[in-house]
Amino acid sequence: MGEEELDDYESTLELALVQEYKAVVGMFDYAVETDRRFYLANSVEVDVKATTPVMVEVTLNDAWVWDMYRSARFVPHVRVLTFRDVNVEKLPKEDLQP
Repeated sequence: MGEEELDDYESTLELALVQEYKAVVGMFDYAVETDRRFYLANSVEVDVKATTPVMVEVTLNDAWVWDMYRSARFVPHVRVLTFRDVNVEKLPKEDLQP
């Protein structure tokens, strides 16, 4: 596979991912961004561990993962452990309706 074909393939995957995101975002209550992934979820728990350095444990239930290389983006349970920032936002339902 040539470089141009690979670029076309990745562009096609990314476009499909954006379209899927637009189709599913209204089904979720929270947007969660970590240093490695972006998630949509209906249940989010954040637990800050008193360690040095500080560790954050994020538990998501009923989630969707932004990852164009995954074949199954809907996951029932996600557990993230990180020493970096985590951003959790409550999604405004009225702004997401078409």
